Amino acid sequence: MKRRRLIFLLSALCAALFVLPWALIQPPFLEDMRNFVFDRFQRLSPRVYDRDSPVRVVAVDEESVKLLGQWPWPRDKWAEILGKLTSLGAASIALDVLFAEPDRLSFENILASVANKKSQKDLAKSLAKTATNDQLFAKAIQSAPLVLGMTLVNKGGAQSHPQKAGLVIAGDDPAPFLASFQGVVTPIPILGEPAQGMGATNWLPDHDQIVRRIPLIAADPSGPLPSLSLEALRVAQRETTYVIRSSNASGEQAGGVKTGVNAIAVGAIEIATGPHADIRPRYAYSDPTRVISVDAVMRDQVDRSEIEGRIVFVGEVAAGLGDVRATPLESTVPGVEIHAQIIEALLSNQLLSRPDWAPGAEFAIAAGLILILTVLSLFAPPLVSTLFVIVSIAALFYASFRIFRQDGLLFDPFYPSAALAVAYTIGAITQWQFERAAKQHVHQAFGKFLSPSVVERLAENPDRLVLGGETRELTVLFSDLRNFSTLSEGMSAQELTHFMNDYLTPMTDCILDRDGTVDKYIGDAIMAFWNAPLDVPEHPRKAVSAALAMREAMISLNALREEKARAAGVAHRQIAMGAGINIGPCSVGNMGSTRRFDYSVLGDAVNLASRLEGASKILKVDILVSGDVRKAAPEFAWLDLGEIVVVGRETPTAVATIAGDEAFAKSPEFAAWSVRHEEMLEDYAARRFNAAAALANRLALETPERWRSLYQLLETRYRALAERDPTEDWSAAWVMESKSGTEEKAKPSAAGRTPEVVV
Repeated sequence: MKRRRLIFLLSALCAALFVLPWALIQPPFLEDMRNFVFDRFQRLSPRVYDRDSPVRVVAVDEESVKLLGQWPWPRDKWAEILGKLTSLGAASIALDVLFAEPDRLSFENILASVANKKSQKDLAKSLAKTATNDQLFAKAIQSAPLVLGMTLVNKGGAQSHPQKAGLVIAGDDPAPFLASFQGVVTPIPILGEPAQGMGATNWLPDHDQIVRRIPLIAADPSGPLPSLSLEALRVAQRETTYVIRSSNASGEQAGGVKTGVNAIAVGAIEIATGPHADIRPRYAYSDPTRVISVDAVMRDQVDRSEIEGRIVFVGEVAAGLGDVRATPLESTVPGVEIHAQIIEALLSNQLLSRPDWAPGAEFAIAAGLILILTVLSLFAPPLVSTLFVIVSIAALFYASFRIFRQDGLLFDPFYPSAALAVAYTIGAITQWQFERAAKQHVHQAFGKFLSPSVVERLAENPDRLVLGGETRELTVLFSDLRNFSTLSEGMSAQELTHFMNDYLTPMTDCILDRDGTVDKYIGDAIMAFWNAPLDVPEHPRKAVSAALAMREAMISLNALREEKARAAGVAHRQIAMGAGINIGPCSVGNMGSTRRFDYSVLGDAVNLASRLEGASKILKVDILVSGDVRKAAPEFAWLDLGEIVVVGRETPTAVATIAGDEAFAKSPEFAAWSVRHEEMLEDYAARRFNAAAALANRLALETPERWRSLYQLLETRYRALAERDPTEDWSAAWVMESKSGTEEKAKPSAAGRTPEVVV
């Protein structure tokens, strides 16, 4: 045992040397798993959308397209939309639409396409004083708190962007830490110049295309520029300047090391960011109350309170317009809604944050847990180490989720859990290989003269290689083929072998699939038991279920044999099975001599199960159980058969047979059957034998064919009893005079009463 623990300890320490450096290397799969965990946390505890949030989305949806025509819309339509939102009192209006080219639907562009030069000239003269669509839009922009979108690109675009706000940097230069692009696509000057703000609409999704982190400040060749969301927040506050606080600014302790951006201030709001000026919003699920259709705006169907004083984002949500993204909560979310959610999370102080101390704490926890595991492996049983690993991992995930839900902090439970699990797994695998080698030695030494099940137990516990056993309550089953001698007559040895394999295989599967132990095969008979060597909950129910499965397997086996016989052109002989089941205390363990023994069971309960199997043939049923089994598994469709006295016993035993499973027991069909059956038994017990015989005859006609023989037997018995002298002493118990029931005669009862009629 000490050697096994030492092997576990050494292998666990080797595993620790492998997994602990993950915290420094940060392999990509670690970040993927971390994102996976944090995404699940968001799904378990999303931000709850506040209906009173100062943010709204004005959506370019299907109804809007029906109203205003094919997308993209002429700029004069945008002027109308902007005018209505301004008149409703929007604090700022951010258009998540790029106006990088002149309006192709404006009249001057349409004139250029007129082929007839004279007509073109005449139309131009008549429209000379008419404002273009871009001019109309620009005029609307002049009086609106508007933010236009820009797009950062790595190929093409301009090298600079218009500056709409001042920028103050406190601390180190943030430029090396900002997301940088080679160029920027801006709105055309006629629109961009009068706009109060312009912001980048770009996302930086992870490689799985989920938007988790959003840069509030990015950079093109001319310097930093704000995001659309940040610019909308600035314009809403009527502010003119941003303040970027970087490492080594006043109040920021970085020890002279440049660690990037710490916070961005805009007006009265200071936003804690990651080193790349990014944030991680806590998303809420999409909510229809957040969205207002452009159609409703144009039809003046929007209450002023929905717009006044709010930050309004306008963008595409209609299917097919293309601006769709994925978030940790939802696989398809309109991009404009993500902009709105950023502001909602900022203003409600529900940003997610991964603190600077998190990686170091995760490493320290992983190392500490592995150290505790190695100590436990030396001084505690293996089960304690296993429980420690399970409880530690569960506690890590619970604690991480708790601080996520309460404080929005992202503490990674995966890395320390994975480190601990890898250390434990490698240690356990190494130990398993060592034990496997030891088991192989036991198999080689004892496998030739011990049963495989005992060899396996012996390999687990070699000290059990002694005679003796323990007393346990077991459910015991005996099954046997009917008329096996007749069936096997005329079969060759090879045919008999195939026949027995075809029969024993499904029967054994029925037992093993329900946690039974096959004790032995005795020719065509099977002995099995439940609740040893391991505890089996509800073992009587599982034994009965196995017997029912054996009944169904016999039906399938007969069908298969009939098909084969028909194909071979020979006569088919039906095969039938009988089974007896009993429950009681038994001695279970290694039985035999000091030189040869096997794992088996002994006891009166075993003998009674065997006698019940023999009695099942006499009573014309395929399954016969003791009253104790019937009481232990009452949910089945039972048919009580009274009491019998089996060979070798003087005490009567209550017995029953089974008509079907739990579902059949609840059926109306069985309910009616059971009532008549009980009435028959009541008449029998009251010595109304003719009435009992009449009911038996009726049941023989009404019940399925497999039960006809039972009720015909009962009818014969009851009619014979009806012919006896009613004054004679009488016992209701049936007396079985042989194990197989081939010859049955009357036998005096133990009490000296006049013998009953025995069939």
